[in-house]
Amino acid sequence: MTDFWTTILDFAATTSQRVGAQLMQDFGQVQASQKADGSLVTQADKWADREIQDAIASNFNGYGILSEEGETIFPDAEWCWVIDPLDGTTNFTRGIPIWGISLGLLYRGTPVFGYVHLPPLGQSFHGFWAGDSGLATPTGAFLNHHPIHVSTDVASKNHFFNLCSRSTAVMQSSFPCKIRMLGVASYNFLTVAAGAVLGGVEATPKIWDLAGAWVILHAAGGTWVELRSQSIFPLLPGRDYSTISFPSLVVSRRELISVFQPFLESLK
Repeated sequence: MTDFWTTILDFAATTSQRVGAQLMQDFGQVQASQKADGSLVTQADKWADREIQDAIASNFNGYGILSEEGETIFPDAEWCWVIDPLDGTTNFTRGIPIWGISLGLLYRGTPVFGYVHLPPLGQSFHGFWAGDSGLATPTGAFLNHHPIHVSTDVASKNHFFNLCSRSTAVMQSSFPCKIRMLGVASYNFLTVAAGAVLGGVEATPKIWDLAGAWVILHAAGGTWVELRSQSIFPLLPGRDYSTISFPSLVVSRRELISVFQPFLESLK
């Protein structure tokens, strides 16, 4: 791994673990308020966002920042960090130990590195995905520095599929897998990357929910399907991403798209 990518990985790990340690002190102890889009926000979210933004500004001169709790207009910058300082705020406020910090590094509008740290679970995912960027990146997806890969299994009633709370319309008696709802968009995707789950759907994820996980899922060999037939990336400079959702299906193998997609027509 080159010095540049080592620096990127070390920064993401150190920053998210430092911020995560403080968030653990507030876990289940803070009050939330409702934002205009109906989602919750706490002082912990806002503190974490400031901490991460300050750390980026101190270490990466000239890099842009796109954040759920901060700047939501994509900057005209070659490199940009996308931050979700607390993915799973509702879980966090209610004392449910599934929530995390998500970081994605974009090059010319497309993610090439992702890092998601889940403090209550002691799990840190990261991955590199060069795609069509032309960059020479490391390869692979990792959980706590151990390589991970998507499952090669066929769908059955003994396998899992993840839903979000806005996609429950897909639950039918003929659905081919058991259903799980974890309450964290990035983790819904990451369990597919880790081979624990065959697929997942998020009806209204924002760009900060998916930027980090998008890289890790691809690096682990998974398939991402944009349900509105529009490409998520590259992001466009000057565009405000605060109100834009990207309904997405993720599957471990491309062959499973036809298995799950017929149940998702109502989400498009």
